[in-house]
Amino acid sequence: MSQNNFLRIHPRDNIIVALTNLSKGTNIDVNTDSLTLVTDIAAKHKFAIRNFAIGEEIYMYGVVVGKAKNKISKGEPITTQNIVHETEAYSIPTNKRTKNWTAPKSVYFSKQTFLGYHRQNGRVGTENNWLVIPLVFCQNRNIETLQKTMIKGLGYENPSKQSFDMSLLIDKYKSGASEQELLDINLTTNKQKKQKNPLFPNIDGIRFLTHDGGCGGSTSDAVTLCNLLAGYINNPNVAGATILSLGCQHAQMDILKRALNHIAPDSKKPVYFLEQQQSNSEPEYIEQAIKKTFVGLIRANKISRKPAPLSKLVIGLECGGSDGFSGISANPTLGYVSDLVVGLGGATILSEFPELNGVEQELINRCVDVDKAQKFAQIMKSYNTKATALGAGFYANPSPGNIKDGLITDAIKSAGAAKKGGTSPIVDVLDYTEQLVESGLNLLCTPGNDVESTTGLAGSGANIILFTTGLGTPTGNPAVPVIKVSTNTSLYNKMNDIIDFNTGEIIDGKLTIESCGEALLSYIIKVASGEVEINARRLGQNDFIPWKRGLSL
Repeated sequence: MSQNNFLRIHPRDNIIVALTNLSKGTNIDVNTDSLTLVTDIAAKHKFAIRNFAIGEEIYMYGVVVGKAKNKISKGEPITTQNIVHETEAYSIPTNKRTKNWTAPKSVYFSKQTFLGYHRQNGRVGTENNWLVIPLVFCQNRNIETLQKTMIKGLGYENPSKQSFDMSLLIDKYKSGASEQELLDINLTTNKQKKQKNPLFPNIDGIRFLTHDGGCGGSTSDAVTLCNLLAGYINNPNVAGATILSLGCQHAQMDILKRALNHIAPDSKKPVYFLEQQQSNSEPEYIEQAIKKTFVGLIRANKISRKPAPLSKLVIGLECGGSDGFSGISANPTLGYVSDLVVGLGGATILSEFPELNGVEQELINRCVDVDKAQKFAQIMKSYNTKATALGAGFYANPSPGNIKDGLITDAIKSAGAAKKGGTSPIVDVLDYTEQLVESGLNLLCTPGNDVESTTGLAGSGANIILFTTGLGTPTGNPAVPVIKVSTNTSLYNKMNDIIDFNTGEIIDGKLTIESCGEALLSYIIKVASGEVEINARRLGQNDFIPWKRGLSL
């Protein structure tokens, strides 16, 4: 059997990944050993290359990812029925020494620039957005009213967003069409190319956020929400913001103002605060919000794109809807991009701490000092302890979709997810809402929930987010472009209306991780320069879910 049909990722591994569907009875040669498959093995799934006794450890990516709960025969599939989640213990070295690291050669990219929006604090945005934000959920209706009024009134409607003509169904129904005839009707209307706004050509979008927080929960969650919103206002992709407050909620305007002053004391960005309970009427309140936002847009439009070095990129590294190919194609490609950007003086942020479970020792060893390593270990420990106390530890992270496509333990998922972080030293460890300050690879504590995590990445300073997926997801973000990267060609071909970039040709044997990573970085430069509209922007996918830290995995 050809090596193109299966893969042993690391010499230490005692399970193999099927790259294509393999049939029962197929003979597999692994180095000097051979085996025969005892059943069909679907692509993305794993099988044993030796016999396992109960309790023996399962290795993949060179680390422990599970242990046998039943006897497993050579050539037998690895499933939730025969292994359980298991990880190796980890420790923090007392005399920390970071190994010398050599960045990938990037003569071509060292000469490249992107066209970005230069902020007064030295950061550079890949977009120039205005945000309209509620401090509490009971302002969501007012936000939606503002959105309907301003998007249409200012010409920011998105004609390229898919729409459906219900009148076709109604007319056919009235004419007596059968159920099957109704099901056969095409409701899709023609899509038009989105035009640049003529009134404010230097503003990429007015983004209207909604959420279900700000009151009714713990005070700590209200403070965390304000810290997150301060991070959004401070994000280099944001020109300014309009903040709507009811007045009596836990998330008070003063908390947000203090948080913003703490992280950006010299900020000159326009931020307008409006409180409904101080207004004479709702129409007056909405009118004031419209007028102040309009004045803010005039100010924001005065800045234009100018060349910036790639060292000004801050790339968030995210995965969601992962599959058995994620750790082989898309995630290592992001890892190579991360190494390229770090080598050029830029910054990257690896998130989703529940999906780093099992690779803690590798990440600890890469931390630049003991303090960073201890902070990472402490956050991981306290997070898992709290989750376990509430009935769901890190072991419970894989979703039904993950398991169906080969990620049957959290450690298998984590070992592949960590590949997004490449090989560079870890310069800083950030807790949720903490701001990025160091160039290089940073770790950021977020949950594994896709949108909660991308929300956190934007709140900590990412100006581009790379999002790998093996199953497909439309996820986007209001402040930051989210580039969707598929792990396999089949997914890309099926869902290229929401997926932006394909790494499946690595699985197909047509590209290397390095060549695919270079192509992805070239694509990132175009997105960062405003030359390419990603699908999440085209579809108006602006997901925003703050993390309530009671429990979210």
